[in-house]
Amino acid sequence: MKNFQRINNLLGWSVFAIALFTYAMTVEETASFWDCGEFIACAFKLQVPHPPGAPIFLLIGRMFSLLAGSDVTRVAYWVNMMSVLASAFTILFMFWTLTMLGRKIVAKSADTLTLGESIGVLGAGLVGSLIYTFSDTFWFSAVEAEVYAMSSFFTALVFWAMYRWELIEDESKANRWIILIAYLTGLSIGIHLLNLVTLPALALIYYFKKKQNPTLIGGIVALIIGVVILGIINAGIIPGIPAMAFSIEKLFVNSFGLPYNSGVIFFVIVFFGAVIYGVWFAQKKKNPVLSTALLSLAFVLIGYLSYTQALVRANYNPPINENNPSDAINYLSYLRREQYGSRSLTYGPLFTARVTDIRRGDPMYKMEGGQYKIYDYKPEYVWEKDQQMVLPRLWSQQPGHAQLYASILGLPRDPSDQSRYVKPTFGQNIGYMFSRQMGFMYMRYFMWNFAGRESDYEWADWMPRPSNKAALPESIKNNKAHDNFYFLPLILGLLGFFIQFTKREKDWLVVAISFLMTGLALVVFLNSPPTEPRERDYIYVGSFYFFALWAGLGVLALQQFLSRVSKNTVTAGVLASVLSLGVPVMMGAKSWDNHDRSNRWHSVDFAKNMLSSCAPNAILFTGGDNDTFPLWYVQEVEGFRTDVRVCNLSLLGTDWYIDQMKRQTYESKPLPISLEMDNFRTGINDQIPFSENPNVKDGIDLQEYIQLVKQNNPAIQVQTTLGQMNVLPSSVFSLKLDTTKIRQSGLVSKEFESLLPGDRMNWSFGQNDITKPELIQLDIIAHNNFERPVYFASTLGSQSYLGLKEFLQLEGYAYRLMPFKVPGARDGFVNSDIMYKNMMTKMAWREMNNPNVYYDETYRGAPTVSARIAFYRLATQLIQEGKLAQAKTVLNRCLEAIPDKAIPYDQISVSFIGPLISVGEKAKALQMAELIMKRSDENLNYYIESNGDSQDIRVNLYQMNLVVQQLHDAKLEAEANKYEAIFNRQYQRLGNRLDDGSGAE
Repeated sequence: MKNFQRINNLLGWSVFAIALFTYAMTVEETASFWDCGEFIACAFKLQVPHPPGAPIFLLIGRMFSLLAGSDVTRVAYWVNMMSVLASAFTILFMFWTLTMLGRKIVAKSADTLTLGESIGVLGAGLVGSLIYTFSDTFWFSAVEAEVYAMSSFFTALVFWAMYRWELIEDESKANRWIILIAYLTGLSIGIHLLNLVTLPALALIYYFKKKQNPTLIGGIVALIIGVVILGIINAGIIPGIPAMAFSIEKLFVNSFGLPYNSGVIFFVIVFFGAVIYGVWFAQKKKNPVLSTALLSLAFVLIGYLSYTQALVRANYNPPINENNPSDAINYLSYLRREQYGSRSLTYGPLFTARVTDIRRGDPMYKMEGGQYKIYDYKPEYVWEKDQQMVLPRLWSQQPGHAQLYASILGLPRDPSDQSRYVKPTFGQNIGYMFSRQMGFMYMRYFMWNFAGRESDYEWADWMPRPSNKAALPESIKNNKAHDNFYFLPLILGLLGFFIQFTKREKDWLVVAISFLMTGLALVVFLNSPPTEPRERDYIYVGSFYFFALWAGLGVLALQQFLSRVSKNTVTAGVLASVLSLGVPVMMGAKSWDNHDRSNRWHSVDFAKNMLSSCAPNAILFTGGDNDTFPLWYVQEVEGFRTDVRVCNLSLLGTDWYIDQMKRQTYESKPLPISLEMDNFRTGINDQIPFSENPNVKDGIDLQEYIQLVKQNNPAIQVQTTLGQMNVLPSSVFSLKLDTTKIRQSGLVSKEFESLLPGDRMNWSFGQNDITKPELIQLDIIAHNNFERPVYFASTLGSQSYLGLKEFLQLEGYAYRLMPFKVPGARDGFVNSDIMYKNMMTKMAWREMNNPNVYYDETYRGAPTVSARIAFYRLATQLIQEGKLAQAKTVLNRCLEAIPDKAIPYDQISVSFIGPLISVGEKAKALQMAELIMKRSDENLNYYIESNGDSQDIRVNLYQMNLVVQQLHDAKLEAEANKYEAIFNRQYQRLGNRLDDGSGAE
């Protein structure tokens, strides 16, 4: 077909336009939750995000941010648009890759294709690329400022470039494409390392082209070479070159007495000089293979040099400067991702293992006196030998994970030691890998994209699952993410799998290897724990790309079948293409509502509400990513409340972050941290064990204790195998107070002045070890003297409050530390005047009442729960104070701002029934009770019949029981008895099910 190439280009740009329109119409308009807030803030000011960083992403993001002009509120939108554009280009190159693979199946060049074959090949390109366009995981990443959209673009571009190289006969021109691919690979390192796992498949393409008669042994060797190249880049170039540079640096500085960085400069000159010389030598000897190899290495290194951006920017001490990679020591740690630790992949301990010894590992260095000095050694833990296993899958030391492993495997407690579980067998270990890691954590995600998704609730299943015959409740049917694709994308993918296998076995092997490397091989390598903070389907987006290639090729299989019936390839091609195009059209129509992020602002409002809860110049302790990254965004990009110092407890255990907290940032003065760097370097005071001293068991002055830690005073030390270690000698702290100054400051409201203690506040920390973040928190509290407001985010875990809950005054989304306590206030106490002003005049919940806006599980979680809890706590406090009119206003404000029609009532909302009745809103309370009972009843029918998650069952039973209790308390016996009968029926059903041994784990 003479016009094939022109049509091929035209249709390629057409699918690009469709993808661009789709993603631009559904793009997030501001900074969404998780890493996006951090990436946008770092791109806007070229700061340093979490390791290993993404310098290319940040540099391009910075250029896109300039399109916002002077309107900083549009910066996030334009950085998100970078992902939109990258994703649209991914679809473009995917289309052209598919048409190349399709032409190889029909064994024709572009000029010799018949009309029928051309229609089939172009139809394959359209269908496959559009299926991927509307696939759940890729669409999710395409509309937010995360690295996975651009990572997918580089994967598609490199894969297309390799097949484009295969078509070139001229050796010199072909070698240029090899060098281009090497450069793109180097650049991709500056975005995400996932791109590297396609290298073994690319080695196969190279081998198949170079060998006219490939063999099985040759193919295996090519794969091994590809894996070796992957290892050289991942373990050799990325961390290896900086490690070698640091070794030379130590030699030059410590042995030769030269200044810092002299060894690094020498190494860089010699290393790159050697590469340049090698290229020159290969050219001189006219050795094209060696020349191409060295040039490819050079261009990988050029792309990798983007990481110098982190080194340069870190030296300017930006507010976000994770790991502070400004010198050789920190830069190497940053690239090695040492912050995240490591997991044994081939042989190591199980979760039941205990430490038997701690040995000295690699030395840890600091810069002091013009040298690199060893200040400590990394601990190497020796585990019980009989609790280790080959290919350990069951390993995590995170709180609660041991119980999860035991629950999943049905492991009992060890009869000889009830403090731990029975050791799992090797069969259980491997079974867990296949059933949980590959089955639940990967195949569930795979089926979301190619079969359908039950909902967006946490750990939602794929659908339609033939084994699940239970009738779906309305809560799932009405969920926007409830998408049934009727297995059609999966069927097309299987058809494409088989036709490529039978027609083009070599290409099938390349795609299959890529599919496995970006899917199941990653499952094995990552060795995920039993639960994650969120769904991690985006990790495997590469494997979904390669299966979508097969889905596109499924059109050719369908055409082949139809041509046997119609005997006309044109008719068969048109019919196959039209029928198959219905699949992505259906996917787009069904998935639009749960990927459309229009008018979704609450990630930013949540951050502003948290900051608005704080008084001027406050110190705010926050928890993980979603507590912190949105706050960083609104401060760094929109300049909102930069007087508040956000102090992330997840990072407060790192020396570089603590050091940054001791510097001024914007209007926020340095935090009052008395400890010096040598007190909190990596490995120093990471965990201070509790060891009671009878002499101070009744209490220890906090300031004095911090001073003893600072001095490494023997009075609080014990001897261990690694030397002297600080301990906590008492479970009770006391802090001296200047009550006169406190009264004059106006910190304490008149209603609470009577609760002020004498000259000291005392509280029980508990018989717990002190972690480094807690140590720094205590240091700040000890030396702040209530001069700056200190707040704890309401989303923190109980341990992060340091046993101070009775001293914490709730003022919105955060608790303020006060110099007095309210006995029995286990969840803090409410200052209704301050909180009413904050909640009703300073906070916003834009579009949270709009049922057309899509709010997924993340938004329905902590952000919504924080709001509803805050409204509930304020309303109940006002009711206790007899301020019923204000309480009524507060409750109605919550119901108006976050109604059920937009975000369904949760287990916090249930508690509103009693207060609503108390303020005279009986009709609203009964309406809420009716809705919650009906929904919970339907949910329990489904969860019990489908052997659902026990947590879902408990939550729904709790909600029903709470409705009944509140109605009884309100003396509404008729309604209470009606609903109690429903609750008792469901509770009895569950009891019978458990008696039968068929209960959920």
